[in-house]
Amino acid sequence: MNFALFSENATGVDLCLFDTARLRRESERIPLTEKTQQIWHGYLPDVNPGQLYGYRVHGPYDPENGHRFNSKKIVLDPYTKAIGRSVRWNDSLFGYRIGHEDEDLSKDNRDNAAYAPLALVVDPAFTWGDDRAPKTPWHRTLIYEAHVRGLTQSHPDIPEKRRGTYAALASEPVLKHLCDLGVTALELMPVHEKLHHRHLLEKGLRNYWGYDTLAYFAPERSCAESRTARGAVNEFKRMVRALHARGIEVILDVVYNHTAEGNQMGPTLSLRGIDNASYYRLSPDNPRFYEDFTGTGNTLNMTQPRVLQMIMDSLRYWVSEMHVDGFRFDLASALARELFAVDKLSAFFDIIAQDPVLSQVKLIAEPWDLGEGGYQVGNFPVGWAEWNGKYRDSVRSFWKGDGGTLAEFATRLSGSSDLYEQGGRRPHASINFITCHDGFTLHDLVSYNQKHNDANGEDNRDGTDDNRSWNSGAEGPTDDPTIRALRAQRKRNFLATLLLSQGVPMMSHGDEMGRTQDGNNNGYCQDNELTWIDWDLSGDDQELLNFTKRIVRLWQQQPVLQRRRFFQGRAIRGTGVKDIVWLTPDGQPMTDERWDAPHTLSFGMMLAGDQMDEVDERGEHIIGDSLLILMSAHHEAVPFALPKAAYAEHWELVFDTARTEREGDQITCNSSYDLAGWSLVVFKQPKKEVWS
Repeated sequence: MNFALFSENATGVDLCLFDTARLRRESERIPLTEKTQQIWHGYLPDVNPGQLYGYRVHGPYDPENGHRFNSKKIVLDPYTKAIGRSVRWNDSLFGYRIGHEDEDLSKDNRDNAAYAPLALVVDPAFTWGDDRAPKTPWHRTLIYEAHVRGLTQSHPDIPEKRRGTYAALASEPVLKHLCDLGVTALELMPVHEKLHHRHLLEKGLRNYWGYDTLAYFAPERSCAESRTARGAVNEFKRMVRALHARGIEVILDVVYNHTAEGNQMGPTLSLRGIDNASYYRLSPDNPRFYEDFTGTGNTLNMTQPRVLQMIMDSLRYWVSEMHVDGFRFDLASALARELFAVDKLSAFFDIIAQDPVLSQVKLIAEPWDLGEGGYQVGNFPVGWAEWNGKYRDSVRSFWKGDGGTLAEFATRLSGSSDLYEQGGRRPHASINFITCHDGFTLHDLVSYNQKHNDANGEDNRDGTDDNRSWNSGAEGPTDDPTIRALRAQRKRNFLATLLLSQGVPMMSHGDEMGRTQDGNNNGYCQDNELTWIDWDLSGDDQELLNFTKRIVRLWQQQPVLQRRRFFQGRAIRGTGVKDIVWLTPDGQPMTDERWDAPHTLSFGMMLAGDQMDEVDERGEHIIGDSLLILMSAHHEAVPFALPKAAYAEHWELVFDTARTEREGDQITCNSSYDLAGWSLVVFKQPKKEVWS
């Protein structure tokens, strides 16, 4: 076994071996005397899988100049593939003397060996069999964002011991649900080993979401059925293999912008004690403090080549060894900061674009951070997709009934060409979402005007106040049948809008079944029934699930909803028929005056399925049904004149979110359809088989 640790400023490194996790001191301490290109290393021929270890790193403790070495502290190998012992909170885990008048400027000389996290040597051997990446094209991708525990912890058809684990995700009940729903990619919230912060544990809470990473190569062992580090690696691989066998890709939400060590008052667990000045971005004026673009206390130093190498090595490991299919990068703008500003030509993007492994997987950015100029929606380079925050805000505002939102809403429905086309990107660059882990669930979006985060213990100060939600007439649970019916209808509106928009749809787990968090829009610390999916569905919840499945099938069957190019808004191939037409309720094309009118809350969108001007994988022209989509965020019914169809005398009603019993009706062209308040209606005209 070769042990290696990068530290530019260290004066010495000791490898510390532990025979068991219960030991209060290392069993053996071995100085690493070899140093090559600032990497301290040593080869031990007799070390076997199962060996626990850590490092003691020598160097100056000089916080005012950015150095926080403390050889009294065991620190975790950032390249470990598994953690054999988790953090046991104790004051000795801090490099400074807690409560001392100089705080972090005073070195703490207590040994932390009994409490520090320990790395574990693992055997990487695994039989993958005929496992193959599904490689679903972007335009056919439906992403389902989920939490390992949240999705499975309360499922009644999964054995209790297995719930909340990788094995549960690979179980037949969950696989069947995902396949029946039409999911093609499972985006997992962070599964890297994380830290449960001391202040949360003291309040009886936990780091549920997992956005404070402790080890970038190690899967979370608490999500293993065996609850062991070695089991976590193999169980994660079995989960991926099972999902691939059902045609489902695995995308990991990864947090390379910061670590769990926090600001200057945080513990010394790994990178801080290995080489604080190299791994983190320090304030140029006062290196005692950190540049914080993430709101978590620190930011990784992407200008240091070895730090960048660590991130790339981690990404390649998860693709090559763990067979994942892509990544969603948390606060990705922070990764693109070289000097200060976000730079889409940064080394981070250049390296990924040229990497033969990483350039071939799905890359998704959360295109913002908390620093100046950090909101970068639309500014990531070719090859990247983005969480489209503007889509989320626009859709929420329109269906809330806010005036003056129609023009932007239409732009978001049609793929957000204003954000992505000029840079040479396609509609699939936009990851469309209305809800995600952060914020209200879909049910809560239509049930609460305000956040209700009291359970988090922060006096309801945490979580965003910009929810763009409307409670439909009552705050929280209600027995009023009118309000409940309106909420159900509005949820159908949101889900239908998501699947009828150009771009890549992303659903948040449980929204298809009416999941609620009782108005809590920041469940980061709630590892309990508040955030777990309740699989005991009410009648309303089952109806919503059935509706969602039907909407997904429509999306799958209609090529015009999965376009690979942006609409041109003009006649194609000289036919006189435009690929997209926007309509007023009187059946006429929208005018600039109507677009700009603040009271305009009802409109139509006609998509010509035979005017796509796209070809499939065999070079054959793609022809599909033409769709007429009517939407109204007005509170009263609006008569809508149905336009003339291209080659038929009627439109076939696919669904009406306000009148599900009328599905399948045929409505004559040029007649008036009663568009109910707060509703969305889809008609279709079957495709014309002959290409012209």
